[in-house]
Amino acid sequence: MAQLMRLVTWNINSLRLRLPRLENLATELAPDVICLQETKVPDPLFPADALRALGFEHLHYKGMKGYNGVAILSRHPITPLESLPDWYGKEDCRHVGAVITTPSGPVELHDFYVPAGGDIPDPDANPKFAHKLAFVEEVTEWFAARKPQRAILVGDLNIAPLEHDVWSHKQLLKIVSHTPPETERLNRWMETGFVDAMRHFVPPQEKLYTWWSYRNRDWKKSNRGRRLDHVWVTPDLIPNLTGMTVVREARDWTSPSDHVPVVADFQL
Repeated sequence: MAQLMRLVTWNINSLRLRLPRLENLATELAPDVICLQETKVPDPLFPADALRALGFEHLHYKGMKGYNGVAILSRHPITPLESLPDWYGKEDCRHVGAVITTPSGPVELHDFYVPAGGDIPDPDANPKFAHKLAFVEEVTEWFAARKPQRAILVGDLNIAPLEHDVWSHKQLLKIVSHTPPETERLNRWMETGFVDAMRHFVPPQEKLYTWWSYRNRDWKKSNRGRRLDHVWVTPDLIPNLTGMTVVREARDWTSPSDHVPVVADFQL
């Protein structure tokens, strides 16, 4: 019999620094699975014991010192996906995957941290932007060849694709994260077999953000946000979706990340 599975994705912006915030999240939201990005911790220093003490017995993570890093924390048994590509020829810890055991059958889960891309939206002048575009292109080709089924893809994809995924479509068209070269590529990636689960619940004409810059002195008042964090599902899982929440209040937590958690609820 299917049961509720609550999944959270969050760019935590340093796991060890914000471990108390993660404890708050685990207590208040009671997720079954947490996908983290920007853990910023090498694997030998990953706080596995502290996370298992929170009830997440099953861990799969890939990290490095100081930046990047992704992790899947699960109360359900998982089987890590091995031999995933090193995107763009870099071993920079931006993708982990696992198969989750659920009462209705296995579900494939991917957790991504897409490169931010620097400040200049020109691949010739900015190698970071070229890296970002090539990363998304490679991932798109890989998923197109795999034709995913019963799959969930989450993470900080560092692109706000829709007009109302940013506070000002017109002003951000030339700002990295909302430029046409990025949004067009992200849409092609999603079209390899996924549906935007967040917009399944919030119509595209409504504003929806998951990130507010640290530079905004009063983030809530200015509300200059962007939706950089995403939850995608394959069409066969749409009937299993039961809810979605952006945890905006997390932006006011003590020592917050500039990203807030996104919750997706499933009957699986």
